[in-house]
Amino acid sequence: MTRIVVLASGQGSTLQALLDAFPPGGDGDGTAVVAVVCNTPGAGALDRGRRAGVPAIVVDHRGRSRESFEAELCGAIDAHRPDLICLAGFLRILSPEASARYAGRMLNTHPALLPAFGGRGMYGERVHRAVLAAGASISGCTIHLVDETPDGGPIVAQAAVPVLPDDTPERLAARVQEEERRLYPEVVRWLAGGRLEIAGRRTVWRDREGGG
Repeated sequence: MTRIVVLASGQGSTLQALLDAFPPGGDGDGTAVVAVVCNTPGAGALDRGRRAGVPAIVVDHRGRSRESFEAELCGAIDAHRPDLICLAGFLRILSPEASARYAGRMLNTHPALLPAFGGRGMYGERVHRAVLAAGASISGCTIHLVDETPDGGPIVAQAAVPVLPDDTPERLAARVQEEERRLYPEVVRWLAGGRLEIAGRRTVWRDREGGG
């Protein structure tokens, strides 16, 4: 069984895609979300986890040091013995030490085609506004491994969407999120199935069929 812990901060639409694909009892291959950890009390992601029958844990980052927050966060993650950790709208940048702790098994999704429109301060609507301001004709989403550089880890998979002449940040976000919800579970399946290996800064798929 491949055990997944999901980290989230908001309403949890991407989390829901993972819960649907990998319910607590496991998919056909035994991959399952076993816990949701959220840094914002009252976030919708917590409700989604509870409705799915998954432990939903709050590790509040407010009013404390990064060291204290990350110590509790890592403890909550490790208590569920995950094989993979999936960031799904998790709006905290982890320290190099925390990133290294889960090297090679922590995934993140970013709402643009990295390395463009990434890095500190680039999240959510800010990304889509930047894409539109730059006059880009293509955007999309990126699934990547987490390392010590914000949005800088090895790229695993990407899916592109067109930027339309009448786009607003909200319209563009909706199309990007649709691709995120499709692509993220696919990447998890491939990683859980051992069909992905990391070679330096590159990811190498083995016997991949289709994909984004």
